[in-house]
Amino acid sequence: MAQQKKTTLGVIIGNRGFFPDHLCEAGRKSVLAALRRAGMNAVVLPENRGKFGSVETLEDARACAELFARNREKIDGVLVTLPNFGDERAVANTLRWSGLNVPVLVHAFPDDPATMAITHRRDSFCGKMSVCNNLRQYDIPFTLTTDHVCSPESDQFAEDLAMFGAVCRVVRGLRHARIGMVGARSAAFNTVRFSEKLLEFFGISVETLDLSELLGRAQALKDSDSRVKARLDGLCSYTRCAKTPSEALRRMARLGVALDEWMRETEVAATAVQCWTSLVENYGVVPCALMSMMSENLLPSACETDVPGLIGMMALQFASGKPSALLDWNNNYGDNPDKAVLFHCSNLPRSFFVEHSMDYQEIIAGTVGKENTHGTIVGRIRPEPFTFCRITTDDVEGEVLAYVGEGRFTEDSLSTFGGYGVVEIPGLQELLAYICENGFEHHVACNLSEVAEAVAEAFEKYLGWDVYLH
Repeated sequence: MAQQKKTTLGVIIGNRGFFPDHLCEAGRKSVLAALRRAGMNAVVLPENRGKFGSVETLEDARACAELFARNREKIDGVLVTLPNFGDERAVANTLRWSGLNVPVLVHAFPDDPATMAITHRRDSFCGKMSVCNNLRQYDIPFTLTTDHVCSPESDQFAEDLAMFGAVCRVVRGLRHARIGMVGARSAAFNTVRFSEKLLEFFGISVETLDLSELLGRAQALKDSDSRVKARLDGLCSYTRCAKTPSEALRRMARLGVALDEWMRETEVAATAVQCWTSLVENYGVVPCALMSMMSENLLPSACETDVPGLIGMMALQFASGKPSALLDWNNNYGDNPDKAVLFHCSNLPRSFFVEHSMDYQEIIAGTVGKENTHGTIVGRIRPEPFTFCRITTDDVEGEVLAYVGEGRFTEDSLSTFGGYGVVEIPGLQELLAYICENGFEHHVACNLSEVAEAVAEAFEKYLGWDVYLH
């Protein structure tokens, strides 16, 4: 599985002159050590500049802003840390003059009641309020640590950094996203309508490819092509393929090469594919295995040209660093109000499964023939905690709406086909009512992680979307 790049934070060390400078010296070392433990990179003024690289004066703010501007492409977010009260104007000016438009985390050091003399007193508890007040005046959104003040050595601060890193990755990833939409929306699926213009406003670009162009590229390839051979080997090593005819595997390999080439040409890193029924009827396979492989390698792929569903997959992946899947809210599970069955045909990444193998698409096989529907990845989803997410575009109101929450895949038994799992979500009936009343689609993105808070923070605070956190 591919790896996401390290998160890089710009660091502002706030200072106020009538507090002892040694607090900034020790605070700097403590915070930078915490970032290293979190696996994050830091862009910060050098320690030998001014008072240990802290920001207090107009000159300090200019210097730090210029440093951040030079590193614009690297910086995913900014950490404002206050070893003492800090100068609120310097912090706000640094952020404004840097020109960055990234998430901001505001952190303050705790005082020790045993050392409250002027030589060690911080007053960061109070200074944090002044910094936040100025950020509001400057219209700069920000995130707070869980506790008002906390030590950089604490477990809580480590959790806050991890959550903030996820927020930064979601915001950066979506503001620079390039999505491929392969094929037209299936006529029967009004539910996957969306507004490209609204998404473009938030930095999400959609590149389209007519399905006939993809099939033309695939049919022009020869089985002897080294790229096709490599793709075929990849398919057979990815999952058990004993049930799948060799001709179907070769067709999948050619289709995979054609899709890979188009994605490279257009620089898209995610796809939503018209997976049925035109592809099945005109090419004789389903693309599910190829889509599963892409999602597993952090190039998420959604079925039924569900672009908003794909964006949910991407957000969860950015937050967690793990593959995402797109599933249906599909069935009740007996009479338990907090349980349901999530299902798809399926193209789930293999890391979702207890066991997996390649099979055929049972739902449409009766219509187009089993021989034309090989290529699904089937199995039961592993019992683990998960985060679910859905976004939709409200074209009438000109808004992007979303819901996010957490639950768990259970070990409950179920005898069915495709990719499936039983989930338990506290308050599920209230969530289902919210989905229906607000016109959300039946698809939901899922990720085997717990990142709902970070995704909701990124969506609502930094992207300006209307979010329901369940």
